[in-house]
Amino acid sequence: MKRLLFFPLTILLTQCSPEPAVRSNLTSTRGVYAPSQNYSGSSHEIINVSAYDPKERHRSGSGYSERNVSSLKENGARGLIARAGKGGDLDEKCGSFVASADRVGLLAGIYYRVQKHKSPESQADQFVSRAQSLSSRRPAGAAPLLLCGDYDGDLSLSQVLRFMDRVEARTGVIPITYLENSEAMKRQTRSADSRTRARLLRAPYWLALYSHESGAGSVFAAPGSPEGLVKQYGLWSHWTMWQYGGVEWANRRSNPKVYSYGPYRNQQYFGNMDRPLERNLFRGSYQSLVGFWAQHGLPKS
Repeated sequence: MKRLLFFPLTILLTQCSPEPAVRSNLTSTRGVYAPSQNYSGSSHEIINVSAYDPKERHRSGSGYSERNVSSLKENGARGLIARAGKGGDLDEKCGSFVASADRVGLLAGIYYRVQKHKSPESQADQFVSRAQSLSSRRPAGAAPLLLCGDYDGDLSLSQVLRFMDRVEARTGVIPITYLENSEAMKRQTRSADSRTRARLLRAPYWLALYSHESGAGSVFAAPGSPEGLVKQYGLWSHWTMWQYGGVEWANRRSNPKVYSYGPYRNQQYFGNMDRPLERNLFRGSYQSLVGFWAQHGLPKS
């Protein structure tokens, strides 16, 4: 995820069913989590953070920090995903965010932004080492730590797979895939051979769409909706997570960028939070969310 992030949501979830235990059975196909293909409106909020967070205060309301994320849960968040690093550099706030999520009972995860100037294997090794270190310090009974690969749009599919394969070889976990709204990446996924497609499809798709007007290029028109973006990539049949709200830095200020168009109408701020956040939607029940987290997460060591 870049500093500029803005993605969509459909129905802002408010109160869902009471939270069950953080571990549950899941439906899988050949070891890969399989969510319902029909989005029925059941959804759960996930917040993602990095060293840039929290942003500056915009209005009255609840704040948060890397040491206290209770207000995120109070406003309806079910999980928190912290950046572990990018391009060979570790994120200094990651450990504090994960520990804070554990303290308040949020599902915790980490992501790594994979960049072209470093080998995918060295970045995967750094990511796994950070994940294993964090996992060893987590409290007894903590749910697995979700693992995510955030792939820059100028990477080749071979580089994406090399990162995925290295993480899986060292942990047994297939990290989920976050892709930018990238024309170059769309062209690759649409023309990939059957073996490459099968390998990529083992990882659920974390969709990145910031506006119904963004993403137009020389080949593809603006996708307009999350369903449109899925079709443009021509790989997955559906999305599993959708980042619908984020932050653009402009004029020395962070500005909320939230998808709100057609049936997907959303507020610029999350609940009563006093500053913009990077916000995501998981499609499915809470039980499905827990199963997804377990399937693609690193258990406590």
